[in-house]
Amino acid sequence: MPLDPIVASMLAQMAEAGGPAIEELPPAGGRELYRMMNAANTLVDLAQVSDTVAQGIPLRIYRPTLDTQLPGLVYFHGGGWVIGDLETHDNVCRHLAQQANCVVVAVDYRLAPEHPFPAALDDSFAATCWVVDHAAELGIDAARIAVGGDSAGGNLAATVCLKANALGAPKLAHQLLVYPATDTAQDTPSYTENKEGYSLSAALMGWFWDQYIGDQPRDNPMMAPILASDLSGVPSATVITAEYDPLRDEGEAYGERLKAAGVTTTITRYDGMIHGFFHMQDALADGRDALTMAAKELQTAFQRS
Repeated sequence: MPLDPIVASMLAQMAEAGGPAIEELPPAGGRELYRMMNAANTLVDLAQVSDTVAQGIPLRIYRPTLDTQLPGLVYFHGGGWVIGDLETHDNVCRHLAQQANCVVVAVDYRLAPEHPFPAALDDSFAATCWVVDHAAELGIDAARIAVGGDSAGGNLAATVCLKANALGAPKLAHQLLVYPATDTAQDTPSYTENKEGYSLSAALMGWFWDQYIGDQPRDNPMMAPILASDLSGVPSATVITAEYDPLRDEGEAYGERLKAAGVTTTITRYDGMIHGFFHMQDALADGRDALTMAAKELQTAFQRS
């Protein structure tokens, strides 16, 4: 379908404003720009939001109520493993906590290029294990803990599940994958169709991969989960994609591979949308709808656990 008119207007305003692209800035400049882009998002009030540090990894804990034994979601922010932090995704985590009625633990993993692969994955996995091990004191039901993330965070959620499955622990209830990066090849039709002009360009995604991986071989399933030989046994999944997004095809292909492996998986494409729309609840009805759908998927998975 055509590009959503509100999205088209937003993209036109961004183009008119000009300024350097993120890949033309040093990482620190890209981080500042990304933080500014997300600074005006409306934040929902929750019963409690607190920061802590676990094994040297900063975490932010969101509680919709002060009830104990709620399910939990460990959330990994997007931003190409280079930009993004607890502040850029504060609104998303608040909405998910409220709508899914779960404790959300956001992970401020180390960023590339200062800390290339596997630093982000190591931190994400360590944080997930810490939440499971400390579930009782966090007021979380250890049998109902999911992981999730958007873009690079979706990649981390998927690879955390692969690593947990290979090691036999921790046991996770679900994986929420919002337009996840699943393949290093960058050769799908959606990369050609949406090469530029739709927020996330093919050039920017290539720059992100270069910062994260550098000269390391790119055929590692812990970088590109779609290359995993066996996906059976990983948690159930929700995959959300956007029509005008270079990552559309690899996200949907990963969802289909999960289904083929016998994993309960829901794949939902939002037509007319671009990469990043999951953040845009204030402006986009589809952004609000995707958050609500994700929360319902989490609740269903928690009920199965």
